[in-house]
Order: sequence, then structure tokens, then C-alpha cells
Amino acid sequence: KDVQKEREPHVYLSKEEVQEKIQSYNSSVTDKLKMTLNANGIYTGFIKVQMELCRPITVQSSQSQGRCAHSNNETAFYLPDGCVNTLHISSTNTVREVIEALLKKFFVADNPAKFALYKRCHKEDQVYTCKLSDREHPLYLRLVAGPRTEMLSFVLREHETGEVMWEAFSIPELQNFLRILDKEENEQLQILKKRYAAYRDKLEEALGGVWKPG
Repeated sequence: KDVQKEREPHVYLSKEEVQEKIQSYNSSVTDKLKMTLNANGIYTGFIKVQMELCRPITVQSSQSQGRCAHSNNETAFYLPDGCVNTLHISSTNTVREVIEALLKKFFVADNPAKFALYKRCHKEDQVYTCKLSDREHPLYLRLVAGPRTEMLSFVLREHETGEVMWEAFSIPELQNFLRILDKEENEQLQILKKRYAAYRDKLEEALGGVWKPG
């Protein structure tokens, strides 16, 4: 279930409460991704973000893997399903900064405004997905929820909902999308041709057996 609204402002913790929360958090961590509280009250830690992108991304590299199409020194390709990235951030980093850091880590050339960060949580045997405000702080949410990703996880998606706003994409991006679609169409045609060729061979073999002189 998707809740397409921003999270209500939360109440921040005092330094003493943060210290207590971090100690509890670190005692429950199983993957060694602990949080650290600095003397100035700012704490650092790790968050994992699952990439759920329906459209290809454009990267400034010619070394990309997977289904891709090239345009000058840029490459458009689909990220693998279920791709998860780990970021080391601080309590001062906002959602917008986390999105920009993710795109920079993947060398993504797309405009960060095309993407949004969501939180996914489980309540009463149901899964809720809520878009986060650009002003929120993911590490704070991670600290309050604890280290268990089944209680809270982060997801990166395209910002647009409903109809795709193609005018937001550049000409090279659109040209890359067309190349990818052409390639996928040809691949599907080849698969269909092989499938029906196999059916035809089996039918002809069966017909040959039926009409074989006794």
C-alpha cells in the first residue's frame, strides 16, 4: 500500500536521548554497520537503499553492464532488480542530499529532481510505503526505527507518479530509451521466432509419423 504524502514533522531527540538510542541501536546491529556519536552531537551511520527504478538511468561512463545503449560518453541502462546500495551518512544529511549522493555513487547524469526517497515499514501485517520530504533526515529515521530493515527500509523510485512526464527528459536520454526499446523488441521477436519454429518442427514430425506408410 502506497501512501502518497509527506511524513509529518517529527520531534528530535536530546543529545542524551540520542546517545541512549545509539547504544541500544549498536547493541542490536548484526552487520557491523554501527552508528557513531561525535562530540558536537552529530552522529554518523549507514543506511541501505533499495533501487526500484522502472526506467533506465543515464550514466557518464562507457563501462556499464547490462542492457544498454550509447550516446557520446553517456550510457543508458536498467539497474538490476533488487539492487541495494549502502551509504555512510550523518544525522545532518537530508533526503535530497541522500538522493544526490546515491546518483553520484552510480555516476548517474539524470536530474536528481526526477527521483524520490520512500520509507517502507510494516504495521499490523501490512506494508506501507510513504514518500519522504526533502527536508527529512534518513539517519534519524533509521536510529528511531532500529537496525531491522523489516521494520523500516528505504527505497529510491522515480519521482513522477501516474503518467510519465517525457518532456522532463533530454533529447539524448529519449534517444537512448528508443534504442533500448528497439533492442528489446528485436530480442523478443527472436525469442518468438525460435519458439514457433520449435512448435513447427514438432508438428511436422508428428504429421510425418501419422502419414508414414505402413
